[in-house]
Amino acid sequence: MCRWLAYAGQPIFIDTLLFKPCNSLIHQSLSAQRGHVPTNGDGFGLGWYGDLPRPGLYRDTMPAWNDINLRSLAEQIRSGLFFAHVRASTGTPTARVNCHPFRHGRWLFMHNGKIGGWPRVRRDLEVLIAADLYHHREGSTDSEVFFYLLLTNGLEADPERAFRLSVAQVEAVMRRHLVDEPLRMTAALTDGARVMAIRYSSDGQSPTLFHAAGGSLTVDQGQCRFEATRGAVLVVSEPLDAIDAAWHEVPEGRFLVVQDGVVRLEPFAPAALAA
Repeated sequence: MCRWLAYAGQPIFIDTLLFKPCNSLIHQSLSAQRGHVPTNGDGFGLGWYGDLPRPGLYRDTMPAWNDINLRSLAEQIRSGLFFAHVRASTGTPTARVNCHPFRHGRWLFMHNGKIGGWPRVRRDLEVLIAADLYHHREGSTDSEVFFYLLLTNGLEADPERAFRLSVAQVEAVMRRHLVDEPLRMTAALTDGARVMAIRYSSDGQSPTLFHAAGGSLTVDQGQCRFEATRGAVLVVSEPLDAIDAAWHEVPEGRFLVVQDGVVRLEPFAPAALAA
């Protein structure tokens, strides 16, 4: 599957988290510790917010560990909110348009996991995307379809409800096609002000998800150091170092919201759809 991180806090250079921790995202692209596969070499993506409401986006199919342009950009870009993602394809082609994060307007979205039976359910799920949004879709992944389902289901007004409706729709289509494979996902979403994340699966075996929080963040000898205040939050597929006390695992079936340096966790369940 994939590995990703989301950072919100005081602006830092992006290479602080991509390269410097002992289990940095670049290290995870070669040797993930908690993923189903150790190597995530089917592309990389970076989305960040600067002076404009619309985020910047850099994506490429080159493995993250071998992308010299990525290292140069990360050393120069300073941001208070950014997403980064290393991809392990679950069957769709290795192409730039299939790399995360995905962008629409001021929104960024990234995902780890899989919609079970994707080749069988793809057409029915694509039909559920609003007509005025469908033409924005560029790639062929289940992740991007899920993002556009969120937008269709009222993401702008109520992100949590959009997730509840979208998960319910996906599972309903999977049942209709008698799909035995589960839906498993962790996903992150931001509008440039809040970060929202979800850990959910239909079989109770979601990919891992962790968060850590504190004051200003630095990396010293491969370890992430937070000042003993608040203001910075990291949400990650797996811890970036071995300091266990700093990382809190997000339980199964939870919706996480980060705003103004505060983390809030809520129980998550799909919406009840009308018969």
